[in-house]
Amino acid sequence: MTAKSLSLIPLSQERFAPFGDVIELKNSPDFLINQGHCGRHHDLAQLDFTPDSGEGRAGISLFDAKPRSLPYKLDMMERHPLGSQAFLPLHEAPFMVIVAQDDGGKPADPLAFLTRSGQGINLHRNVWHGVLTPLESAQHHAGLFAVIDRIGTGNNLQEYWFEEPWLISA
Repeated sequence: MTAKSLSLIPLSQERFAPFGDVIELKNSPDFLINQGHCGRHHDLAQLDFTPDSGEGRAGISLFDAKPRSLPYKLDMMERHPLGSQAFLPLHEAPFMVIVAQDDGGKPADPLAFLTRSGQGINLHRNVWHGVLTPLESAQHHAGLFAVIDRIGTGNNLQEYWFEEPWLISA
């Protein structure tokens, strides 16, 4: 089976806007707190958690993902119809973010972004995305992330398996 080719592009808010938010420091803080010793970069992501049957809330979890290497074979994407999902790396290593527009209930051609140090992301509700993909790094715990997402009942996971995988390279 042959694979379709896809190259990584740098993550920026402009390019990523249709899929979610880039969580990073702004040029200057929105305001200072703690007697002027801490700049607050305020409200950086649009969190969205749809309750079902009155249940559903924001939760914070830790994910410890095994780092992957390039080229990377993308054969499956998923989405969460009931809530957004924010990923905040607890390390300085870059990670890969794979997203796609919806095309009649399946992902369209994906895009693969490469973060830089200090960037996290928030995937909007119902956006097709690849699995958490930290890249191999010399850093200890390069796959450790704080994740803010919906905790609750209901089917909040849809998967799509490609007939022909995508091969992502640098």
